Amino acid sequence: MRTADVLRFASFSLVGARTRTLLMIVAMAIGVAAVVVLTSLGEGARRYVVGQFSSLGTHLLIVFPGRSETTGNPGMLLGETPRDLTLDDALTLTRSRAIRRIAPLTVGSALVTTHKRNRETPVLGSTADMLEIRQMSMGQGQFLPRGDPRQASPVCVLGAKVRKELFGSQPAVGEWLRIGDRRFRVIGVLASQGQSMGFDTDELVIVPVASAQMLFNTSSLFRILIEARGRESIARAKQDALDILAQRHDGEKDVTVVTQDAILATFDRILRALTLAVAGIAAISLAVAGILIMNVMLIAVSQRTQEIGLLKAIGAAPAQIRALFFAEAAVLSFTGALAGLLLGLLGSFVIGRIYPVLPVIPPWWAVAAAFCTALVTGILFSVAPARRASRLDPVESLARH
Repeated sequence: MRTADVLRFASFSLVGARTRTLLMIVAMAIGVAAVVVLTSLGEGARRYVVGQFSSLGTHLLIVFPGRSETTGNPGMLLGETPRDLTLDDALTLTRSRAIRRIAPLTVGSALVTTHKRNRETPVLGSTADMLEIRQMSMGQGQFLPRGDPRQASPVCVLGAKVRKELFGSQPAVGEWLRIGDRRFRVIGVLASQGQSMGFDTDELVIVPVASAQMLFNTSSLFRILIEARGRESIARAKQDALDILAQRHDGEKDVTVVTQDAILATFDRILRALTLAVAGIAAISLAVAGILIMNVMLIAVSQRTQEIGLLKAIGAAPAQIRALFFAEAAVLSFTGALAGLLLGLLGSFVIGRIYPVLPVIPPWWAVAAAFCTALVTGILFSVAPARRASRLDPVESLARH
C-alpha cells in the first residue's frame, strides 16, 4: 500500500467521524497553544529585563552600601548597613583611571507645589554626569549644571509627566516651584522615557545631590553609579572601587559593587529557567491530548472491527493495519499542532497589543518543541490501538454486527 493511499484512507476515516476528530484536534491545539503563549510570556519578560538594563547605560557598575558576601544581599536591604556611603566617597572614586564618570544618588519623596497645584513626587539628587551615564535625553532646557557637587543649588529638572501636571500647557523652564520647604527654579524638562528599572523618569524631579541631602536632612547616598571607560575596564573599575572605598572605610570592605552584566546574567538565568518551567507545565496538556487520542482510537477500533476484518480478508498485513492507524494519529496530531501554533501566535499577538511594553515573542525553540512534541505524542499514544487492530482475527471481525 502506497503512502499516498494510506494518508487518503486515514483522511477519509477522520472525515467520517467529524465530532470525534474535532475534539481530538481541539485538545491537541490547546496544548500547543498553551506552550507557545506561556513561553512567549517568559521570553517577553526576559527581553523586557534586558531592555531595562540596557536603558541604564553601558559599562555600568552600581555601588551599594553593605556587603553581599556576609548577608547574601546588599546589607542595606536587611537593615545591616555598616556604614553609609557619602558624597566624598563618590568623588574619591574618580581617582581610578578605569572609571570615566560617577553619579551619586540620593532618593526621597516630597510635596512639589507651584501656583495652586501640588503633588507628592519622587525626588532624585544627582550630578550633571547622570545624564550621560543613564543615557537620558532632554526635552527642553538643560540638565543639572556642572560644578562642585558639594555646593547646593536651587535648580531642578522635571520629568515630562510632572511638568504637564504642574504647569499644564504653560512653559515650565524658568519658573519657580517649591519642593518640601525649599524653592527651586526649573531649568529643564526631560524627554518622555517611561519606566526604567522601577523608576518612572517621567514622574521624577531631579535636583543637585547636595540640595537633595539638605532637603531630606541626610548626608548618606542611596547608590553610586559608575561608568567604566570601556568593557575591558569593567573588572578593573570594580576592583578599584572596592579598594578605594575600603581605604576610606578604615580597611573594612563594607560595600557591594555589582556590574550591569552580572545583574543581567542573573536575571537571564532566572527567567530562562522560569520559561522552561512554564513550558514543561504547559506540555502536560500535550500528554493529556495524547491520552485522549489513544482512548478515542481504542474505541474506534472496537467500532471498526468489520472494516478491519474486511481489510485483512483482502490481504492487508498487520503492518499495513498499524500503518493506517499511525497515519490517522499523524494527521490528527499535525492538524492539531498546526491549529495550536496559529492559535498560540494569535494569543501572543493579542497579549502584545494589550501590554505593548512587554515584547511578547515566542522563542523558536518553543515553537519547534511544541510542534514536534505534539506529533510524537499523538503517534506514540496510537501504538496501543494500532497493535490491537492489527491482532484482530478477520473471521471474528466480519462475523460481528
